[in-house]
Amino acid sequence: MGFPEIDSAVFFGSITMVTWGIWVVLGNAASESIDPRTAAAISYLVAAPLALGYILVSDASLAITARGGLLAATAGLFTGIGLISMYIGLSGGSTTIVSTLSAMYFVVAALIGIAILGDEITITRFAGIVFAVIGVVLVAR
Repeated sequence: MGFPEIDSAVFFGSITMVTWGIWVVLGNAASESIDPRTAAAISYLVAAPLALGYILVSDASLAITARGGLLAATAGLFTGIGLISMYIGLSGGSTTIVSTLSAMYFVVAALIGIAILGDEITITRFAGIVFAVIGVVLVAR
């Protein structure tokens, strides 16, 4: 009997889920040991060379358009704000609450997709958003 083929989205999504879960726990411990802003900066100082190294060893295109570069830089700006905010939140609050609220980013993205990008709102998507919000409320109590 062979191994079932795994969809790459599920495979890499699972890696992201596990590694980001570990990242939040380690970030919490770091924020209790040093200033959370310093901990956030160290995290990104380690992550940036890893991302750049991956570009160099993979077949990633190095072609950058003005639009793509601006969008990526703006995404990085919001990533940095979120990272620093998470570390500061972890230093003064519960890992459970901070990580659960931060993991709700997909609801924000879904609402932007529906309101601005014209994504279709279906009963299933609406129910998913409602259940996600209910889940956060339950975890945060």
